[in-house]
Amino acid sequence: MEVILLERLGRIGQIGDIVRVKDGFARNYLLPRHKALRANKANKERFERERAQIEARNLELKTEAGSVAEKLDGQSFVVVRQAGELGQLYGSVSSRDIADLIEAGGFTIARNQVALDAPIKTIGLHKVTITLHPEVSCKVTVNVARSADEAERQARGEEVLTRDVDTFEREVGPITDEEGYGED
Repeated sequence: MEVILLERLGRIGQIGDIVRVKDGFARNYLLPRHKALRANKANKERFERERAQIEARNLELKTEAGSVAEKLDGQSFVVVRQAGELGQLYGSVSSRDIADLIEAGGFTIARNQVALDAPIKTIGLHKVTITLHPEVSCKVTVNVARSADEAERQARGEEVLTRDVDTFEREVGPITDEEGYGED
Protein backbone atom coordinates (compact mmCIF):
# COMPACT_ATOMS: atom_id res chain seq x y z
CA MET A 1 0.00 0.00 0.00
CA GLU A 2 1.25 3.48 -0.80
CA VAL A 3 1.03 6.07 2.00
CA ILE A 4 1.99 9.70 2.58
CA LEU A 5 4.07 10.05 5.75
CA LEU A 6 2.87 12.65 8.24
CA GLU A 7 6.00 12.36 10.39
CA ARG A 8 9.58 11.19 10.00
CA LEU A 9 9.94 7.46 10.52
CA GLY A 10 13.40 5.92 10.73
CA ARG A 11 14.30 3.64 7.79
CA ILE A 12 11.01 4.51 6.05
CA GLY A 13 11.09 8.18 5.09
CA GLN A 14 10.56 11.86 5.85
CA ILE A 15 7.42 13.98 6.20
CA GLY A 16 5.60 14.13 2.88
CA ASP A 17 7.33 11.14 1.30
CA ILE A 18 5.08 8.75 -0.59
CA VAL A 19 6.31 5.28 0.27
CA ARG A 20 5.16 1.73 -0.32
CA VAL A 21 4.73 -0.31 2.87
CA LYS A 22 3.12 -3.64 3.66
CA ASP A 23 -0.66 -3.47 3.91
CA GLY A 24 -0.79 -4.78 7.49
CA PHE A 25 1.81 -2.27 8.70
CA ALA A 26 -0.18 0.57 7.17
CA ARG A 27 -3.60 -0.63 8.42
CA ASN A 28 -2.50 -1.68 11.91
CA TYR A 29 0.15 0.89 12.77
CA LEU A 30 0.57 3.92 10.47
CA LEU A 31 -3.06 4.82 9.75
CA PRO A 32 -4.58 4.32 13.25
CA ARG A 33 -1.76 6.33 14.88
CA HIS A 34 -2.11 9.14 12.31
CA LYS A 35 1.46 8.72 11.13
CA ALA A 36 0.41 8.41 7.49
CA LEU A 37 -2.45 8.85 5.01
CA ARG A 38 -3.39 6.59 2.12
CA ALA A 39 -1.77 7.96 -1.02
CA ASN A 40 -4.89 8.78 -3.06
CA LYS A 41 -5.63 11.99 -4.97
CA ALA A 42 -7.82 13.56 -2.24
CA ASN A 43 -5.29 12.86 0.51
CA LYS A 44 -2.40 14.20 -1.61
CA GLU A 45 -4.30 17.49 -2.06
CA ARG A 46 -5.20 17.57 1.65
CA PHE A 47 -1.56 16.98 2.61
CA GLU A 48 -0.34 19.82 0.38
CA ARG A 49 -2.91 22.19 1.97
CA GLU A 50 -1.90 21.19 5.49
CA ARG A 51 1.86 20.68 4.89
CA ALA A 52 2.91 23.88 6.68
CA GLN A 53 0.85 23.01 9.77
CA ILE A 54 2.18 19.44 9.87
CA GLU A 55 5.80 20.59 9.56
CA ALA A 56 5.27 23.29 12.20
CA ARG A 57 3.78 20.75 14.61
CA ASN A 58 6.71 18.40 13.99
CA LEU A 59 9.22 21.21 14.61
CA GLU A 60 7.43 22.12 17.86
CA LEU A 61 7.51 18.49 19.05
CA LYS A 62 11.17 18.20 18.06
CA THR A 63 12.07 21.37 19.99
CA GLU A 64 10.19 20.16 23.06
CA ALA A 65 11.90 16.77 22.86
CA GLY A 66 15.28 18.50 22.49
CA SER A 67 14.81 20.45 25.70
CA VAL A 68 13.82 17.30 27.60
CA ALA A 69 16.80 15.44 26.09
CA GLU A 70 19.21 18.11 27.38
CA LYS A 71 17.94 17.58 30.92
CA LEU A 72 17.72 13.79 30.67
CA ASP A 73 21.01 13.10 28.86
CA GLY A 74 23.62 11.57 31.15
CA GLN A 75 21.25 11.01 34.08
CA SER A 76 21.74 7.89 36.18
CA PHE A 77 18.95 5.76 37.63
CA VAL A 78 19.33 2.98 40.21
CA VAL A 79 17.45 -0.33 40.13
CA VAL A 80 17.74 -2.71 43.07
CA ARG A 81 17.09 -6.36 42.17
CA GLN A 82 17.95 -9.76 43.61
CA ALA A 83 20.87 -11.49 41.92
CA GLY A 84 23.15 -14.47 42.35
CA GLU A 85 26.79 -14.39 43.40
CA LEU A 86 27.97 -14.10 39.80
CA GLY A 87 25.76 -11.08 39.13
CA GLN A 88 23.02 -12.84 37.20
CA LEU A 89 19.60 -11.33 38.02
CA TYR A 90 16.81 -13.65 39.16
CA GLY A 91 14.48 -11.63 36.98
CA SER A 92 15.27 -8.90 34.49
CA VAL A 93 14.98 -5.15 33.99
CA SER A 94 12.68 -4.36 31.06
CA SER A 95 11.88 -1.20 29.12
CA ARG A 96 8.74 -0.80 31.26
CA ASP A 97 10.88 -0.81 34.44
CA ILE A 98 13.22 1.80 32.97
CA ALA A 99 10.31 4.01 31.84
CA ASP A 100 8.81 3.81 35.35
CA LEU A 101 12.19 4.76 36.87
CA ILE A 102 12.56 7.77 34.60
CA GLU A 103 8.99 8.86 35.35
CA ALA A 104 9.72 8.59 39.08
CA GLY A 105 12.70 10.88 38.38
CA GLY A 106 10.35 13.60 37.13
CA PHE A 107 10.35 13.01 33.34
CA THR A 108 7.41 11.89 31.23
CA ILE A 109 8.22 9.14 28.74
CA ALA A 110 6.46 6.09 27.37
CA ARG A 111 7.98 2.63 27.51
CA ASN A 112 8.14 2.44 23.71
CA GLN A 113 10.60 5.36 23.84
CA VAL A 114 13.12 3.18 25.71
CA ALA A 115 15.34 1.59 23.03
CA LEU A 116 16.29 -1.67 24.75
CA ASP A 117 17.21 -4.55 22.43
CA ALA A 118 16.91 -7.18 25.18
CA PRO A 119 16.04 -7.05 28.87
CA ILE A 120 18.94 -6.37 31.25
CA LYS A 121 19.82 -9.61 33.08
CA THR A 122 23.06 -8.75 34.92
CA ILE A 123 24.08 -6.28 37.60
CA GLY A 124 26.26 -3.36 36.55
CA LEU A 125 26.06 -0.04 34.74
CA HIS A 126 24.10 -0.18 31.49
CA LYS A 127 23.79 2.63 28.90
CA VAL A 128 20.25 2.87 27.55
CA THR A 129 19.08 5.04 24.64
CA ILE A 130 15.84 7.00 25.07
CA THR A 131 14.20 8.08 21.79
CA LEU A 132 12.08 11.14 22.57
CA HIS A 133 11.33 12.03 18.94
CA PRO A 134 12.36 10.32 15.68
CA GLU A 135 15.14 12.93 15.37
CA VAL A 136 16.02 13.36 19.09
CA SER A 137 17.48 10.76 21.44
CA CYS A 138 19.65 10.71 24.55
CA LYS A 139 21.46 8.19 26.73
CA VAL A 140 20.89 7.41 30.40
CA THR A 141 22.76 5.07 32.72
CA VAL A 142 20.83 2.35 34.49
CA ASN A 143 22.70 1.15 37.58
CA VAL A 144 21.45 -2.37 38.39
CA ALA A 145 22.56 -3.54 41.83
CA ARG A 146 21.60 -5.86 44.69
CA SER A 147 21.46 -3.01 47.25
CA ALA A 148 21.68 0.79 47.45
CA ASP A 149 25.19 0.48 48.95
CA GLU A 150 26.31 -1.70 46.05
CA ALA A 151 24.81 0.80 43.57
CA GLU A 152 26.88 3.60 45.15
CA ARG A 153 30.05 1.50 44.90
CA GLN A 154 29.31 0.68 41.25
CA ALA A 155 28.72 4.36 40.48
CA ARG A 156 32.17 5.16 41.91
CA GLY A 157 33.67 2.53 39.61
CA GLU A 158 34.40 -0.17 42.19
CA GLU A 159 34.11 -3.85 41.30
CA VAL A 160 31.19 -5.31 43.26
CA LEU A 161 31.31 -8.92 42.14
CA THR A 162 33.62 -10.75 44.53
CA ARG A 163 33.89 -13.80 42.34
CA ASP A 164 33.98 -14.43 38.65
CA VAL A 165 33.12 -17.76 37.01
CA ASP A 166 36.72 -19.06 37.18
CA THR A 167 37.00 -18.30 40.91
CA PHE A 168 33.59 -19.86 41.54
CA GLU A 169 34.61 -23.07 39.72
CA ARG A 170 37.90 -23.25 41.67
CA GLU A 171 36.04 -22.95 44.99
CA VAL A 172 32.97 -25.06 44.27
CA GLY A 173 34.07 -27.25 41.39
CA PRO A 174 33.41 -27.18 37.69
CA ILE A 175 29.93 -26.39 36.49
CA THR A 176 28.82 -29.54 34.70
CA ASP A 177 25.74 -30.84 32.99
CA GLU A 178 25.63 -34.01 35.14
CA GLU A 179 22.73 -32.81 37.28
CA GLY A 180 20.52 -32.69 34.22
CA TYR A 181 20.67 -28.92 33.81
CA GLY A 182 21.31 -27.36 30.44
CA GLU A 183 20.79 -28.55 26.92
CA ASP A 184 19.62 -32.07 26.09
